Amino acid sequence: MSKTKTDLLQGTLDLLILKTLATGARHGWGVSQRIQQMSQDVLQVNQGSLYPALHRLEQQGWIRATWGTSENNRQAKFYALTARGRRQLKDETAHWVRLSAAVAGIVGA
Repeated sequence: MSKTKTDLLQGTLDLLILKTLATGARHGWGVSQRIQQMSQDVLQVNQGSLYPALHRLEQQGWIRATWGTSENNRQAKFYALTARGRRQLKDETAHWVRLSAAVAGIVGA
């Protein structure tokens, strides 16, 4: 059975970014790679979706960005959760659990 690449809805992408950053600061490419790795290559986030989402989350105060040096010795923005972001992650996770249970109930019926 082959795996299909799945497009992510905006709210889902926000949740995945927040969850990825819960383990520590990452640069944008690192966020994208971690989501792909954690989903076993099912989810792939393109740059056209990722960077606007990171900017939006930063504007909302859920993440903060600082400049640093990446593992390949290049300047990159590193994103980290804020206290507000941790609270938002908790709320978003609870919402996702309720939503996915409801969808599973309908699909399984």
